[in-house]
Order: sequence, then structure tokens, then C-alpha cells
Amino acid sequence: MGEDARPNWDSPVQFLLACVSYAVGLGNVWRFPYLCQMHGGGGFLIPYLLMLFLEGVPLFYMELAIGQKMRLGSIGAWSAINPYLGGVGLASIVASVYLCLYYNIINAWSFWYLFNSFQSFLPWSDCPVNSNLTGPLEECQKASSTKYFFFRETLNISSSIEENGGIHTGQVLCFVLAWVITYLFIIHGIKSSGKVVYFTATFPYVVLVIYLIRGLTLPGAIHGITYMFTPKMEELANPTAWINAATQIFFSLGLGFGSLIAFSSYNQYNNNFEHQAFTVAIINSGTSIFASIVTFSIYGFKATVNYENYLNVVSAHLPLVINKAVEGVGLAFIVYSEAIQNMPLPQLWSVLYFIMLLLIGLGSMLGNMTAITTPLRDLKILSKVRILCLIFLLLGLAFTTPSGNYWFTMFNDYGASFSLLFVVLIEIITVSYLYGIKRFEKDIEDMLGHRPNWYLKIMWMIVSPLLLIALFIFYIVNYIRGGTPTYQAWDKELGKTVVTDYPIFGQVFIAILLASAVSCVPLTALYVYCTNRKHSTSIKESAISA
Repeated sequence: MGEDARPNWDSPVQFLLACVSYAVGLGNVWRFPYLCQMHGGGGFLIPYLLMLFLEGVPLFYMELAIGQKMRLGSIGAWSAINPYLGGVGLASIVASVYLCLYYNIINAWSFWYLFNSFQSFLPWSDCPVNSNLTGPLEECQKASSTKYFFFRETLNISSSIEENGGIHTGQVLCFVLAWVITYLFIIHGIKSSGKVVYFTATFPYVVLVIYLIRGLTLPGAIHGITYMFTPKMEELANPTAWINAATQIFFSLGLGFGSLIAFSSYNQYNNNFEHQAFTVAIINSGTSIFASIVTFSIYGFKATVNYENYLNVVSAHLPLVINKAVEGVGLAFIVYSEAIQNMPLPQLWSVLYFIMLLLIGLGSMLGNMTAITTPLRDLKILSKVRILCLIFLLLGLAFTTPSGNYWFTMFNDYGASFSLLFVVLIEIITVSYLYGIKRFEKDIEDMLGHRPNWYLKIMWMIVSPLLLIALFIFYIVNYIRGGTPTYQAWDKELGKTVVTDYPIFGQVFIAILLASAVSCVPLTALYVYCTNRKHSTSIKESAISA
């Protein structure tokens, strides 16, 4: 497609909102509060904010600059920089495919909870009656009504990844609905998604503000917020806190997927992406902190409810509640739903909360689908987006089976994390040393009218590469030392999850997930080398015969 024919965002604000909608994902709501709890509340904010400026902003800026300069998706952009690096863009697409396969099942769960919120009595508030009608189900009593509803009613989860069964009809319908909406968001490329982001990027903040106001009025909320902002400075000496801070910044900004390169490729050539890079990065981190304040107010309320007969010892028991807190789906669908059921007008708060989760999740899906469709359109491989959505929908039905949650966990843990670190490490080394920092500076000056400042150049050439190398080594060492990969299997007798080793086929599939995206880089370089060599040989033979 020629440069003149390439569509553009209607305005810089539209591009900014698209980046915010993509970057502010479910990890801001459910992982960052967990890391704050894990690393002593306010003490974690110090390494987190440092990593934002040592790693997050420079890498975010770099990807926006590449996309805007090349005006191509990930494969085309990296191939333009160096033909041997087309595999970097391909690796980004593979990681995005893995994410798109499972990410919409989270949106399906949100739909499920949302629809169940329109009842006179929230179904997760009490345990169902047993078959003898003599009392609550024993499994539910051992777990809790909220855990039982999530694991047994929502997921219909099996006891292990090796046990399977039919699909969950309700989940399938919600999953199909999630994909239909995703398709409608991207049906006309940025012309349709550009309109959607005005809502997906802003409405979640309306809900968060409402929740914050409500949270601050709940009994005991101040105890939770005080706990969050009371730093445990000894955590600054804990290397894991710094590694988790760097990892959270990296993944929450959505680096390496190719989405940022795709988004910025639709900018006007002289768009001021520098201002936008800093703005989105700060909004993203600010949202994480904001969501944590809401979450910790909920923790404080939960502690008060649990120990309502001992209000004088709420502060003493709060650490017990906090330390039992979980990340991921446990926080999003269990902890919050438990707190909601104890609020006045729980249906209202439940509807608001799950609409917010939906919009955050769908906004991230929009970005990840754009990361796939943009380079495919550039290469004229993709003509019908609906075919791609249908393929992802059919493959994703596996996540609606009783063992689907275990496959979801596998994709979430191994599908993108390792490969994205590798991809972004190659990106920063390529820009700084292969393409050349001087040449990159000149490109930026050509677009913005000025060169990047000394802070960005130091980050690109020294600090950010070293941080990424450290994270990459940490992931490899951690994986090797971890032994056999494990997952949390639901034990019906105990009413809780237990640590279980993945079977052999699970371990083989994990190895495939880890290697598939990374291998794109050397395999593509080898293919280009062989193709060039064959072409060169053909030219020589033609010259000799002539």
C-alpha cells in the first residue's frame, strides 16, 4: 500500500486514546495491587516508578517512533530496518496470536458475571443446596460461595488438565459474544476502532472514580489504604521487588506485541509522538496506583466485615486478609465479587464493575488484533478480518471445556512473557547498535523537528538493554530452577486449588509455546540468507551463460 493510501487517525487525541485503551489492561487492575501487597505496599512504588523511567518510557517511545517513521506494521517495519530482522515482527505476531486466542475468554467470564448480576439475588452470595435438600453443598461450604461460583458454576472446572468433557454452553455463548464485539470493533480498521476508543479508554475511569468514592465510604477502608501507603523499606533490598517492578512496567505497557508499532504507523508523519509516549506511560502507571487504592479500600472493608465483632483489632487482622489476597482472576472475579455482595445495592456495583472489566479487556483485544491485522494487510495476505476472528473463535472454544482454565493458565504463563522479552531485547539492540543511534536520532529529528534528549539516548544505549538482559537471564534461571512446571488444580474434596505438576504432554506444549515465537527470529534470518544466496547464484549463472 502506498504511503498516501494509508489511513490515518482522525486526530492525535484518537491515537492517544487508542494507546491508553490498549496499555491500560487487566494487569493494572489485578496484578499491580497484588505486587503492592506482596512487596510491602508503598515501598514497591519506589522501584516501580524508577523502572517506569529507566525502562518503560524509553521503550514505549522507541516503538512509537519506529511505527511512525516506517508507516508499516511490525513485519514490514523491521524488514525495512534490516531484511534479516523480519522475524522480529513475525515473533511479535505469534505472541499476539497466542494472547488473542485466550484473552477473550476473560471477557467471556466478565459477560457471564455481568448477565448474572441482573438478578434479585447475586448467585455467588450463597452456596447452592445439595441434592438431598438438607443443606448447602459440602464442596461450596469448604471453599466459599464466591470461589464455588467461579470454579464450578462459571468454569465447571475438572480436577486436572487430563480430565475433560463437553463445552460449557453458557461460556460458549459469552465467548461468541466477545468475539462478535471484537469483530465489530475492528471491522473497518482504525476507522471503526478509532471511534470505539473514545468509550473504552474513558468509561473505565468513570467506574474507578465511582468505586473510589464508594470505597472510601465503606467501613474500614481507611485501614486498607493506610496499609498500602505505609512503606516497608526493607523491601528495597529485595531483588525480587525490583525484578517484579521491571516486569510489571514491561508487560503493562504492552511492549513487543507490535500493537504500538501498528498504532503509530497510522499517524501523520510529523505527529508529536514524544509527548504522547510520556503521557500514555504516566497514565498507565497512574491507573495502576489508582486501581490499587480502590482495591486496598476493598481489603480494608473485607477485614472489617470478617472481624466485625472485633472492630478494635481490624488493624491487627488486616495483614492476614492482605496476605491471603491473590492476583489474576482470583482478585478480579473472587475477591471483588465477595466484597460486592456485602455492599448495599450489590447488583448495581456488580454491573458497574464487570462493565469496567469488559471495556478494559475489549480495549486490549482491539490493540492486539491490530498488531496482527496491520502487518497482514501491509503484506496483502489478509483481506477479510472476519475469517481471522472466526479461526480464533473456533480455536478458543477449547478454553470453554472443563480443563480449559488450565490451558488458559498455560497460555497466560508461557505464551508471551519469555518471547516478548527476547523480542524487545533484539529491538533495542538493533536500534541502538545495528541501525545506529545517530541514524535513529536523525529520523526523530526529521519527524519532530528536534533530536531526542540525553536521557533517552542513555536509556536506549545502556540502561534499558542491561535491564532487559537481566530480566531475560532471570526468566531463564527461574524456569530452570523451578523444575517441573506446575499449575493450580481444583480439588473438589478440599474445596480449593492444589499445586500439581503438568503431565508430559503439557510440558511439551509449554516448550512449543516458549520456542515458537523466539525461533521466528533466527529462522526468518536463515530464510532471507538462503534466498539472497540463491538469487545471487542465479545472477552469476546468468552472467556466465551470457
